[in-house]
Amino acid sequence: MAPRKNFRNQAKKEVKPAAVVNKNGVKAEATVAASGGGFSGTKIFTWFMVLALLGVWSSVAVVWFDLVDYDNVIAERAKEFRFNFSEVLQGKLSAYDADGDGDFDVEDAKVLLGLKERPVSVLLREAKEESAVKEPDDSRDEATHPYEDENNAIDTKGELVEKAQPQQTVEESKQYNDQPGSLETKETVQLRYNAEAESVPEPEADVEPEVESVPELKENAEDQPKDKLQEKPKKKKPKLLNKFEKTIKMEIDAAEKLRKKGKVEEAVRAFETLVLQYPQSPRCRYGKALAEDGLAEKMLSNDMLQKAIGTYKEASELPNATPDLIKATLKKRAERQQFLGRMRGALATLEKLVQIFPEDVALKNDLGVAHLLIGDNKGAKRIYEEVLATAPSDGFAKVHYGFILKSENKIAESIPFLRDGLESGHPGTDDGRFYFHLGDALQRMGDDSAYKWYERGHLRGHFASVWQRSLYNVDGLKAQPWWTPKDTGYMDLVKTLERNWRIIRDEAQSVMDKTTGLFVPEEENLREKGEWGQFTLWQQGKKAGEACRSVPKTCGLLERYPEATGCKRGQIKFSVMQPGTHVWPHTGPTNCRLRMHLGLVIPKTGCKIRCTNDTRAWEEGKVLIFDDSFEHEVWQDADSYRLIFIVDVWHPELTQYQRQTLSSI
Repeated sequence: MAPRKNFRNQAKKEVKPAAVVNKNGVKAEATVAASGGGFSGTKIFTWFMVLALLGVWSSVAVVWFDLVDYDNVIAERAKEFRFNFSEVLQGKLSAYDADGDGDFDVEDAKVLLGLKERPVSVLLREAKEESAVKEPDDSRDEATHPYEDENNAIDTKGELVEKAQPQQTVEESKQYNDQPGSLETKETVQLRYNAEAESVPEPEADVEPEVESVPELKENAEDQPKDKLQEKPKKKKPKLLNKFEKTIKMEIDAAEKLRKKGKVEEAVRAFETLVLQYPQSPRCRYGKALAEDGLAEKMLSNDMLQKAIGTYKEASELPNATPDLIKATLKKRAERQQFLGRMRGALATLEKLVQIFPEDVALKNDLGVAHLLIGDNKGAKRIYEEVLATAPSDGFAKVHYGFILKSENKIAESIPFLRDGLESGHPGTDDGRFYFHLGDALQRMGDDSAYKWYERGHLRGHFASVWQRSLYNVDGLKAQPWWTPKDTGYMDLVKTLERNWRIIRDEAQSVMDKTTGLFVPEEENLREKGEWGQFTLWQQGKKAGEACRSVPKTCGLLERYPEATGCKRGQIKFSVMQPGTHVWPHTGPTNCRLRMHLGLVIPKTGCKIRCTNDTRAWEEGKVLIFDDSFEHEVWQDADSYRLIFIVDVWHPELTQYQRQTLSSI
């Protein structure tokens, strides 16, 4: 309300006169009859208009004392409705009746000038009249006219996650929602309304969107999944109105018309009026929740979104709610709870849905995801086993069940589920993470067909290339597997590391004793065999204070390099690898960083690293730089340990704004 008051004050200080076009096509500036000045032709005409509309005494009071700027009112309304003034003088004033009382008076002018809100009854009346008129180019397409009748489709969740998400690399086998390895990351589901956050997806209550098409593979038709070649069956439209609500359908449609046109504040008021009139109407309350949902997006307000979540619940619990409305309402509620990061609340909502609709496989699949999002892999596994027992060809359940098996290190068992699920082409299966994990599982089994699946993932737009398979990317960044210090522009950092490598080495060796517990085993499930320990100093742009107290000189050297210490998508750490260790081919989660390796203790032979098809070796006191979003692999076949210092830095082409606003990984 305060901003409105400020706008009103501003309007009092500076009123811009509206241009009125006369019958000869000449624009004349309408003046404000506030004080002094001679009577021009335009001013006389304005007086004449106001006298005709309001009468002598009210015109003098209004115009002389500058209560309302009627010049602008008449000019704007004449311009909008294209009525000529002779028609106005003949009494055709309905176009100027803004408050619905049947005439034109001071209150109408206040509404038209924005000094007073239009009554809800007028808004509903206009929406009814507008929806009753069939526009000539109206195709009556369900996608563009979702409130045509009570049998419109329910809005579904569609894809699990947004297009660009990171694959699992950090504790990928433990939690479905751990960053960067979740199928739906914390960033996606815990977005907050702030300057950088994405807005709430526009709610379309009664339309079930088509499954997004994916790029065609460059292969023969017989190689395509069978389901993709079949025509999609038409979806049955659900019934959202009960018997009584069909009698007030015109009123509901009028309020929905406001929401559909983006007039969310007016839609909220309209639905609040309907809820007051019909407190036992589930559809009216559902409409109110959708309008509040839209208003939350416009206001960027978590509080308003929480209010909508509560209204969804109220609508689902009213008597005489149709089954389809209960399903649509609770699904929306669960989606919004996940959006706010309230995973356990969403889980409870989905459990209720499954109890009400025990035969609905899609709801069970969503419930499985909800279990994964709170790290309950066992609960999710049980759900998907139930689904596959009754629907053995369900592709969504298969890819998720395969994901869980792979997280349990049951590599061979996971492959057929991941592969069959992807080949099904079912909604929710065409996700980069599943291509990634299937290819990774095949690689670990020594099956070269892994690259066939990486190629498919690339052709479908999930990977930048067969080699570069990170999923959390910024478009347009220079992509090459190996970099020189000059390429990066971080020459000063590289020189500092190389000049002080002995100091860094000595501090690392001083804390390598196993009794200190500072070096912890690698936990990303990347080793085929061997021992690999790490000691982290910075993680996601945050300093590990306790760790740095153990190696103060090393941390002191890095403090003045924000490209490293401020890299929210990287780490700074020591890495020690014992003889006989092999690290599987893998890729990092993002193309937003480069990785520096400073050699500290390097055996003369047996240690090497491959990035794409180029294999190199470390040297003591020298820095190797590569982009770990490309596939890389490590062998340690020496007879003594290998010790390096890893420093991740921002990709040099990222802007300062991007470095500040990109999420952590």
